[in-house]
Amino acid sequence: MKRYYPIVCMVLLIASQTGCKKGFLDIVPKGYQVATKVEDYDLLMNSSNFYFYQAAGGLREFVLMGDDIAAEGDLFGKQEKPQTPRAFRWDALIWDNKDYPLDLNTQTGNLYTINKIINEVLSSEGDDARKKSLQAEAKASRAFLNFLLVNSYGKPYNPATAASDPAFPLIVKADISQSGFKRATVQEMYDFIIKDLTEAIALLPVQAPAKTRFSKGAAEALLAKVSLFMGKYPDALTQIKTAFTDVMASPLKPRLYDYNVEFAPGGKFLPIDSYSGPAGPFNDYTDQTQAALTMVYMGGSYDGNPFENDGLVLDPKAQALFEPSDLRLNFYSDIEPNGTPNPGGRLRPYGIRYIRIGIELNEMYLIKAECEARTGDLANAVTDVETLRQNRMPAGDAPVSGAITGDQAALTKFIIEEREREFAFTGFRWFDMRRLSVDPLFAGATYTHTLYDPAGNKIYTLKQPERWVLQIPATYIEANPGMVNNP
Repeated sequence: MKRYYPIVCMVLLIASQTGCKKGFLDIVPKGYQVATKVEDYDLLMNSSNFYFYQAAGGLREFVLMGDDIAAEGDLFGKQEKPQTPRAFRWDALIWDNKDYPLDLNTQTGNLYTINKIINEVLSSEGDDARKKSLQAEAKASRAFLNFLLVNSYGKPYNPATAASDPAFPLIVKADISQSGFKRATVQEMYDFIIKDLTEAIALLPVQAPAKTRFSKGAAEALLAKVSLFMGKYPDALTQIKTAFTDVMASPLKPRLYDYNVEFAPGGKFLPIDSYSGPAGPFNDYTDQTQAALTMVYMGGSYDGNPFENDGLVLDPKAQALFEPSDLRLNFYSDIEPNGTPNPGGRLRPYGIRYIRIGIELNEMYLIKAECEARTGDLANAVTDVETLRQNRMPAGDAPVSGAITGDQAALTKFIIEEREREFAFTGFRWFDMRRLSVDPLFAGATYTHTLYDPAGNKIYTLKQPERWVLQIPATYIEANPGMVNNP
């Protein structure tokens, strides 16, 4: 049998030594499952692989690389998997030569299915409008995956260098016989993402079949986030405003949780379990209250069962960003897993098992607020960030300080800090660190990781090196001769 070494084959088979054999048939059994009707492709789009990353090992590495975390040496030093401390140290090599990162496997496996839908559904049997809508949904899903990939393996978007900065291959076919993949540039990937989203938005319905699938508003919100990451703030603002209109027009519209209510007697987040934390949305992967598009991955309960994030705590700098009355602090504890107090009063997350990476209403408010601040609409920026804060702390503590509200740079930085408070321990901070590294407003910012001993003393503090990309796993490089890796 001819040996093939395409990226998709490597992901689907997880077998670099034998090439493409019947492992592919385990996913699409030849002769047994042939999509011929639009309903068949609709069923493919319902796969839980698109919205529940049960084995997203690599996505958890993003949590480890954000500077919102620190680590306790007595627990963190017991990690069995070498990727965990490597990511915390920002090592160049995170994955060993024979490793297959689970998140990359899932993402490129999903690309196979999505490309199959995009390229075949219009020729299937069924209603033409439904076929076009389904193809649009698949294009939006492909854009989401490519956005993750370009922000993992490509440098942060810089208009001066994006056309030459290498990123990840653009995979557009559902064909396991492809080989010789080449890395697209950052600009090519962003252009392709925007093209997919623009075409999708024109055909997507306002109400999706379920919150696990793209609606028109969710795609518009993703396009706003893409533009934000490109530094195109006026475009992002226009897109997020349209997204709000369409998201809120759907019968499935999200709403913000009011933590003042949910942590009050009789609230949904109570009782707070001393082991697993509050009964909030981070401990219930089925909770879709705040979601315009539900996508979650198992980020770990930080208790050694089984995700090896024990020993992680809020970095004191991140902890200092929270007002004492901020109810988001209820998702953290200063009690160690063994029942003893943390010697330095640092907080570990014990209520964040499932991490939400889809389109959530809280991030929509913060995208809108940041774009308003950056384009000079300070009053509306304050209104939007305070809308979120009023749902996260007592009303008297929610207003933005008057000294900040009239200062464009200060307000923008405050909104970025609000993102850190809202999304601590989710990996969002790493993505923000990347984009801020090319933002003149944040020039000179430094990012550190600190490891503490059992007495609370610093064992070491590391400064994040100028390495904003992950290395592509060696298995993928070896399978595609001529593909140059990141340093």
